[in-house]
Amino acid sequence: MSSVDFPKLDKEGFLLDLNEWNRDVAHRLAAAEGLVLADSHWQIIDLLRDFFDRTETSPAMRPLVKLIKEQLGEGCGSSVYLMGLFGGSPAKTAAKIAGLPRPTNCL
Repeated sequence: MSSVDFPKLDKEGFLLDLNEWNRDVAHRLAAAEGLVLADSHWQIIDLLRDFFDRTETSPAMRPLVKLIKEQLGEGCGSSVYLMGLFGGSPAKTAAKIAGLPRPTNCL
């Protein structure tokens, strides 16, 4: 990945210009996190992007779990499920891959 064909990132790896996000960028951001995106990841990413479009915020862990539980059901709406998909800080990692700002209150 050269910086010529990849959007600029902040020091934590979040996009500086949210408009530069696309699915290819998401795959590359995920690869930088050691992840290969599957349909289960895309469900969460699509929910996050929709939530951001409506609220202009990236949800922290608790609101994210609640959102997923409401939209995808009990089986997906848990921190354990999200950690299995996105690792130790799922709200932050998922927001990063979704091309959204860092959620507030996320370590």
